[in-house]
Amino acid sequence: MTDRATAPFSIATDGIDPALVPQRVLASGARMPAIGLGTFGSDRVAPADIAAAVRGAAEVGYRHFDCAAVYRNEADIGQALADVMARGIPREALWVTSKLWNDRHAPADVAPAFERSLRDLRLQYLDLYLVHWPFPNHHAAGVTVDSRDAHAKPYIHESFMATWAELEKLVDRGLVRHVGTSNMTIPKLELVLRDARIRPAVNEMELHPHFQQPELFDFVRTNGIEPVGFSPIGSPARPERDRTPDDSVDVDDPVIVRIAQRLGVHPAVVCVKWAVQRGQTPIPFSTKRANYLANLRGAVGEPLTEAEMEAIAGIDRNCRLIKGQVFAWKAGQRWEDLWDLDGTITPP
Repeated sequence: MTDRATAPFSIATDGIDPALVPQRVLASGARMPAIGLGTFGSDRVAPADIAAAVRGAAEVGYRHFDCAAVYRNEADIGQALADVMARGIPREALWVTSKLWNDRHAPADVAPAFERSLRDLRLQYLDLYLVHWPFPNHHAAGVTVDSRDAHAKPYIHESFMATWAELEKLVDRGLVRHVGTSNMTIPKLELVLRDARIRPAVNEMELHPHFQQPELFDFVRTNGIEPVGFSPIGSPARPERDRTPDDSVDVDDPVIVRIAQRLGVHPAVVCVKWAVQRGQTPIPFSTKRANYLANLRGAVGEPLTEAEMEAIAGIDRNCRLIKGQVFAWKAGQRWEDLWDLDGTITPP
C-alpha cells in the first residue's frame, strides 16, 4: 500500500520532491518512504564518506536512512543527520532505522546497545529498530567464512523472544516507534508472530531480481509486515567472504539491460524501480551523488510496464548473495542451514 507525503522544505534544484516518493503504510498507520539509503560500507568506505552521502541524499530528497551499529559509522551519520535537521528538515520528516548486533542479544545488553546507537545518531527516538540476525553469533572483522564464534548457537526461540521483549520495552519507553526483524525465515517468523506482544513492523531481507524470495515476500505482506529489501541491485560491493563462483549479476541480466536501454538509465535503476513497484522498500547504498539521485528518480519516474514486471518475475534464479556463513554455529556446517530451506528450523 502506498500513499503520498507532504514535505514543506527546499531541496536541491535537480533533486526529487519527497512528496512524490511513494510511502509504505505500516500496520501502525505510520508512513515509511518506499526507498531508503543504505549505509553499509562493507569495510571499504570511510564513515566520513558515508556521512557525506547521507547529507547529499537528504539534499536531493531522501528521507529514509538505514543504519546499524555494526557498520561502525553511526556517530558520523549522527553528525550528518544533525546537519540536515539544522538546515530545516524536521525530525518527523525523517525515517531512521538501526539494528541490534549479534553480540548484544543478552537481555541486559539490549537497552545499552540501543541507547548507544541513539546517542551516536544524535536522535531522541528511532523510527525502527531491528534484530540484525536471529543468531547471537558475533564474528570478528576480516574472518574467513570457515571461522566460527566459540560461543555460537543455533536459533533458540526462547532466547530470541527474551531479546525481543527488551525491544518491546524500548517501544513502551517511547524510544523507538517500531521494531522489526531481519534475515528471518518463515518458520522463525511464525513463532515470533505467535508469541510477540508487539508484532514486527518490518522484515529486512535480501531482495533483488535474481533473488525474489516470493514465498517469504508473500508471507510477510500477508501478515502485515513490510518487506525491506537489502542488496537491491545485487550487492556488487559485498564482502569477499560472501562471494561464491555460482553467484549471478543482476545488472548484467539481458532482461534488466533491455529495460534499462528503453528507459535510458543504468540497469541498477531498473532493479530499484522494480523493487518499489513490486511492493518492497529497497535500501540501495551508494556514496556517489549521480547514483543515489538516479535511484531516487527511478523510484518516482515512469513505471515499468506490466510485461516488463512479468519478464523480471521470470528471471528469479534463487541466487542468495549474502549467505551468512560466518553465523553458522558448528564447524563444517553448510550456509544453507541458516535459512530453513525445508520449511523447518534447522536443529542444533
